[in-house]
Amino acid sequence: MESRHLNADGTPKYTNRLIGETSPYLRQHAHNPVDWHPWGEEAFQLARQLGRPVHLSIGYAACHWCHVLAAESFEDERTAELLNSRFVNIKVDREERPDVDRIYQIAQQMLTHGPGGWPLTMFLTDERRPFFGGTYFPPEPRHGLPGFRDLLERVARYYAEHREALAAQGEALVAAFQSIDPPPPEAGRVLDDGPLERARADLERVFDAREGGFGGAPKFPHPSSIERLLRHWRTTVRHDPPDLRALYMAGLTLRRMADGGIHDALGGGFYRYSVDERWRIPHFEKMLYDNAWLLAVYADAYVASADARYAEVARDTAEWMCREMQSEEGGFYSSLDADAAGHEGSFYVWDREEVRALLSAEEYAAFAPLYGLDQAPNFEGRWHLYVAREPDSLPGLLNEPAERLAGRLASAREKLLAARARRERPARDEKILTAWNGLAIAGLARAARALPCAGLGESASRALEFVRGALWREGRLLATSGGGRARLNAYLDDYVFLADAVLELQQLRLRPEELAFAVELMEVVLEHFSAAEGGFYFTADDHEPLLHRLRTFADEALPAGNAIAARVLLRLGYLLGEGRYLQAAERVVRAGWAPLEHHPQAHATLLNVLEELLEPPEIVILRGEPAAIESWQRELARLYAPQRMVLAAAADAPGLPPALAAKPARGAATAYLCRGSVCSEPIDSFAALAEALRA
Repeated sequence: MESRHLNADGTPKYTNRLIGETSPYLRQHAHNPVDWHPWGEEAFQLARQLGRPVHLSIGYAACHWCHVLAAESFEDERTAELLNSRFVNIKVDREERPDVDRIYQIAQQMLTHGPGGWPLTMFLTDERRPFFGGTYFPPEPRHGLPGFRDLLERVARYYAEHREALAAQGEALVAAFQSIDPPPPEAGRVLDDGPLERARADLERVFDAREGGFGGAPKFPHPSSIERLLRHWRTTVRHDPPDLRALYMAGLTLRRMADGGIHDALGGGFYRYSVDERWRIPHFEKMLYDNAWLLAVYADAYVASADARYAEVARDTAEWMCREMQSEEGGFYSSLDADAAGHEGSFYVWDREEVRALLSAEEYAAFAPLYGLDQAPNFEGRWHLYVAREPDSLPGLLNEPAERLAGRLASAREKLLAARARRERPARDEKILTAWNGLAIAGLARAARALPCAGLGESASRALEFVRGALWREGRLLATSGGGRARLNAYLDDYVFLADAVLELQQLRLRPEELAFAVELMEVVLEHFSAAEGGFYFTADDHEPLLHRLRTFADEALPAGNAIAARVLLRLGYLLGEGRYLQAAERVVRAGWAPLEHHPQAHATLLNVLEELLEPPEIVILRGEPAAIESWQRELARLYAPQRMVLAAAADAPGLPPALAAKPARGAATAYLCRGSVCSEPIDSFAALAEALRA
């Protein structure tokens, strides 16, 4: 977003303190007429000196309504004058500061009893305590919302006249935060599979049996729910009958999303969510974390079902990530904007005649009916592509062989993708976030094991090398890197998503120094994030104090950090024979048991950990000649077994941890099958290993 305020020589008329930030989103506001401050004590000290309230605005680079608010109000000199004269103004990138964002999202919901979201607009005392807030406010009153300038006048006046009342309200709000903490774990509680069964029933209850997905519009992908259904089905494959309905719900959702407009039919990858219940019209921002998680789920679904469509979607999602989101140094960027050339979706939508002109008559004849160009426009008088009819119906419709039509469709997609690349592109947020890179590395590693797709493991390895080189400093992680500068203390998600990614990569190719790095990460988590009641706080014990130190267990747009921490600790504990890790993992589940019981569907990732506590994961150790053990490893990767880890180490591999070094090769290939803490005798044939796994 460029400032519209320029001097005669074309230079910006205004420059504020955001000019030196690493966040592209914050730098977008560096030339607003608003006197922005970054989050920090300096701004609150100024508010105390001036006796003013703090206006806190939280958003992110790919957020459409954040751009609207900026254009309408933060670029408006009248509004800026009011903000500068009556408030101290702080701008926060919610992706760099998820700690600040989470606190004030919860506070906004407590204060207004309304939903949160972005842009988030909060008004704080100089002690960082919120007293009023909302999301987007228009410049003039409309749709039941006050005009922003009118609101600012009222808030400033109220702050000046009611300081004592606001102080009391702040105390009450701090007390209210204490009430959202999970209750202490119940002593002697026996963990059982009750939450697993209730989650399965809850997902059935909200499942859209026609269009897939869970709930109505707007419709989000919910990869955690799909993953839970796949895992639930897998645990029942030996039942009579198996839970094929769970597999159907996961499969229909994956298929409808793949064919819908939420999936980029030309360039690959997924947009943030669909505004309609049929997945047709998306909100056009593309986020790294959505695509990383969905990549893993589609790859797993392909292994579970052998449906080639899932492999195709996983492949094009991975290719989009590596082509458009990976930096030359190896780290992955954060997002692509929803807007381009000043309009949402303009980079992605088409005029029908434009498509007709770009394609041959034969290509258009195949492409138009498949992607809905023979129907009415579906996005502001233009066409957003989605799979409008089954591809298998085209040969009969057009009286053409399927092979010939497939060639024409591939050629058409290539031509349109090339034409689209010449348009003004959406802005890319080029900050590199540790947590999101952990998700990307893990997704690529899982896809590399599932798909015959070269280069995915290499891309994942490059990203891990970047994070270790740029964001691991003196035994601690940093959260973000931008413009060659790494900064901000890392959060729980950064540590545990990265450790989980390392474990996923080890199942592709084992590197002892990376495994040791995962151990280092989890030791920091145990030392600096542990809660006395069990589980882990989102921030470290030496982090900046905020209104409350949050400890949450539910999945949101990202998997729950506590759940990923428990999964990593459980698997590392069994792999390395480390009892401390196993105990810490169980304490996470016990600490989250109350919310898990009450809302199991919202805690899908923690449910996966509960499943592995009740039935410990399988760990297959392969030793021997590289070619032989890699062949066994490839065969095992063809089986959907989410509670299994497979690690292959050459007979002469140096630096292995003792638990692996103690399992030597006895020939070209030797396997050891461990269930929990109990390992088998050496297994010297793949047939015998397969039989042991079936048992």
